[in-house]
Amino acid sequence: MAETDTDIHVTAILAEGAEIGPGCRIGPYCVVGSGVRLGAGVVLDNHVSVAGLTEIGDGTRIWPFASVGSEPQDLKYKGEPTRVIIGRNNMIREYVTVNPGTDGGGGVTRIGDNNLLMMYVHIAHDCQVGNNVIFANAVQAAGHVVIGDNAVLGSMAGLHQFCRIGTGAMIGAGAIVVNDVIPYGTVVSQRAYLGGLNLIGLKRRGVDKTAINELRHVYRQLFSGEGALLERANALAAERGDNPLVQELLEFVLANSDRSFCVPD
Repeated sequence: MAETDTDIHVTAILAEGAEIGPGCRIGPYCVVGSGVRLGAGVVLDNHVSVAGLTEIGDGTRIWPFASVGSEPQDLKYKGEPTRVIIGRNNMIREYVTVNPGTDGGGGVTRIGDNNLLMMYVHIAHDCQVGNNVIFANAVQAAGHVVIGDNAVLGSMAGLHQFCRIGTGAMIGAGAIVVNDVIPYGTVVSQRAYLGGLNLIGLKRRGVDKTAINELRHVYRQLFSGEGALLERANALAAERGDNPLVQELLEFVLANSDRSFCVPD
């Protein structure tokens, strides 16, 4: 355990074998297990539990009563050595729970960099979360969910297992998502349907207006016209240009998936 420049409260419990990076601050009554690795400058405020084979990247802060790395809530789990890997500069607020992976799901639950997980968020086993994602209060992600970069998930949204949430998508508060959501799509209603593109998010990120208009044109063609959705996607892919937003949208739709898609109401 590297202790250089660390600040560990006398009531904190650190198991032998835990790796604590320089500049970490571990507050009162935190519990850190033997398989845990904390990067430089990680902050555990107080009453935080970090267990299992868990890696937390530099600069991440975890607020009181969060639980990271405890056994997954999956009856098939039999104690196999699976992992949680969390990137840099994340903010993990009060009462968040993050479970490790399972053998059947690849063995790793992964959260990228610069994400905000507000109070009571749950990230289940084998989820894969990108970068710059915002989870509002009480979002619940079931097992094997994949969430792309820059997605925004509204308060109390529920994500069914194996769903994919595309890059830049916005999920409305209280939505129950049971199908894949395309990149840059917006989802509304309790039983989620596609309400259009997340134009506000694209504009906030400074995306060029021409690129946005091209994406809107493809969106309209994708969800209207003759034939099945995949037939239309294949036809659009055959004529697509070099717009990366359009390419990502069509690749997402044409990729293998265990779910169908959220579509316009």
